[in-house]
Amino acid sequence: MALISTNVYRHLLKNIRQYSIFGNSDTLFKLNPSVQNTPKRLLFWENERKGGYNTAEKVSILDHLKNGFKELNYELILFKQELKELVETDPLLVARPGETDLIWCFNDQNVLDKFVTTSDSDHNEGYSQCSLNMSSAGRALFHGHLDLRVPKDGRIKKAGYCAMRSKRVRKSFKRESTYNWHLYNTLVLKVRGDGRSYLLNISCEGYYDITWNDIYHYVLYTRGGPYWQIAKIPFSKFILGSKGRVQDKQNRICLDRVTHFGISCGDKIPGRFELEIEYIGLEFDPTHEEEFAYEMYKTERYIVGV
Repeated sequence: MALISTNVYRHLLKNIRQYSIFGNSDTLFKLNPSVQNTPKRLLFWENERKGGYNTAEKVSILDHLKNGFKELNYELILFKQELKELVETDPLLVARPGETDLIWCFNDQNVLDKFVTTSDSDHNEGYSQCSLNMSSAGRALFHGHLDLRVPKDGRIKKAGYCAMRSKRVRKSFKRESTYNWHLYNTLVLKVRGDGRSYLLNISCEGYYDITWNDIYHYVLYTRGGPYWQIAKIPFSKFILGSKGRVQDKQNRICLDRVTHFGISCGDKIPGRFELEIEYIGLEFDPTHEEEFAYEMYKTERYIVGV
């Protein structure tokens, strides 16, 4: 343990309140450099929703005003549509069994613009690359190159992932909203893969910071080849994870508060990957009565990790 000089000790006694745990301790380390300073670890509070991966660009107020005027017409159209739906008051109350209701049909570039792609190279944590484009068949093509090389910075231990994710659904004038899928119990995808396994991700960001990284996962296995395949996955099969770790305490998806849907590739097989997607939809299967496929243990109060 480093020794603090007598002068520093006297200075601390005179200004004990200033260097308390609620004050600023930087001056202490300036007075005695031998005292080691370790960065703070905020274990019980998230500073931002993206957990340190905030890539937002700083935009001046003038540019904000210019962009706002450009989008004003589109926002007014959305607001008009909301008023129309409010007056009609004709919500969807029943999902017809056996019929697939499409959420995204990837037959137009405007649908692809509702998704974003990311990889480890975007954050200087690897060398993978990916993109989302229209295929020769007129469908969405999620493709790229998976690279498992780890940057030699002494910080990153594992690398190699690519992902696509839907943008946050919003109402008029950029108000945040959520998808309401409570009438359905099955996710339906029509894809044409390359034999790899992909991870389906459904995000349900809650109000509190402890739920900002709640994502439900399920593995999609593709058979490869020139033929399309239709995958029907019950929502009860999705498992809860947070920041890539499966949680001890599981619970069902809140289907009325879905914020994002995404697909990621990280099967630890280096090389090129391609996943062609025609549509993503929802279906109600009356023969599927399972609420949740995994055990939810009843534990004592305040005991979670059992």
